[in-house]
Amino acid sequence: MGIKIRSSTQKHGTDRPSVAVLGVGCFAHGVASILRQDGADVAVGLTRDYGHWAPAQVASVTPVQNGRGLIEWLERCQPEVIVPQSIEWAQWPVAEELIKRRAPILCPTGDALLLERDRDFARQLCRRYRIPFPQSFRATNRAEAQQWLDRHRRPFVIKNPLCGPHSPVHTIVCESVAETRSWLDQINDSEGVFLQKYLGRAEVGHIALVSGGEVYSLVTNQEYKRAFDGNFGIVAGAPLGGLIERDPNDKYGLARELIWPLLPWFREVGFHGPVQVTAMRHRNHWHVLEYNVRLGVTSGTMILRSLKHPRTLLRAVVRNEPLQIRWIPRRNFGCSVTLAGYGYPYTQLQGPRVPVECRGRPTCDIWWNEVEGDGRGVLWATGHRLADINGLGPTAASATRLAYENIRRLRSLGSYFRQDVGQSLWPPGNS
Repeated sequence: MGIKIRSSTQKHGTDRPSVAVLGVGCFAHGVASILRQDGADVAVGLTRDYGHWAPAQVASVTPVQNGRGLIEWLERCQPEVIVPQSIEWAQWPVAEELIKRRAPILCPTGDALLLERDRDFARQLCRRYRIPFPQSFRATNRAEAQQWLDRHRRPFVIKNPLCGPHSPVHTIVCESVAETRSWLDQINDSEGVFLQKYLGRAEVGHIALVSGGEVYSLVTNQEYKRAFDGNFGIVAGAPLGGLIERDPNDKYGLARELIWPLLPWFREVGFHGPVQVTAMRHRNHWHVLEYNVRLGVTSGTMILRSLKHPRTLLRAVVRNEPLQIRWIPRRNFGCSVTLAGYGYPYTQLQGPRVPVECRGRPTCDIWWNEVEGDGRGVLWATGHRLADINGLGPTAASATRLAYENIRRLRSLGSYFRQDVGQSLWPPGNS
């Protein structure tokens, strides 16, 4: 039995359509909850060894880490949509089989996937379509990267050439030549080094869907990637907060300048799925920092929660059909704030299992990550990132206020959260 897209009327032990989510923690908990409330029968394939408890509260869960048992699980589910948390599925041994069977993955495949996977491919594509991209260099090792730095003597952001959750180098933002040189001395260069010219802090993103050979803008978004208030501290492994603004008309010009020029290429490679561009405002122009080709961990649940019938929309995208996007009134903005646990973002610091206190009844979405329930109504912290709190509203102020009202109901030993989401870096172009 092959994996295929089922029609919305096909029976499979239930008269509700099936959705499969690949992921863990907040992402799996939020996406599964929202799509279940939209009428889907949801199953979650657990792709990592943590963050299992929350998705198990809203869906059936099956471990599929590294793709083990994935084909058999999908044959049982027969999903009409598969929603992945990251592009790691494309590196699993079963990826070729999934593509061969035309599994309905909400993510482009083949050359289209390289837009996120291979940073130098994205750079060359931008050059081909005359899209601004910072001066960059792909080095095979640290010594070659140091030689490049000696010749160009300016600060560079250090990245892994191949993007993925298990990459040996995660983004290191260096704001001086000395910082760049020092970090190059100690990074893991087993997959090489990608150097990208540092352009400042006026960073923002735009998320769209590509389907039927057309681009449909969704939101402009801002991720708060540094660990502490005022944009201090290191760039954390995942953002500490984010803001989205409904933006189907591309009011800031990000899609027009950085996504629309790729339309001929989208059509050439049959690209259909989400696309996000992260950009920097530099000398009055937007410059591409990177592209992603999946629903974002920070923004994805807020987008789905703002849409009418998100399951129907995602099904149309995986079928590469023209889209009709319908929004829920007054959900114009979303604010996400992360409750970070003991030691974060320095994940080598390990704390004990401590309780997570919840005071009062939540009035917005709380998506749990590294926590577990004990069957007696007590939650326990099991890792470094405990929850994402999402507020939605007609204005940025109302969405932000709702998120903060709810995160202040939570407490765990050593936990903290950024208190300036929406107060800095916004509107787009600010630093």
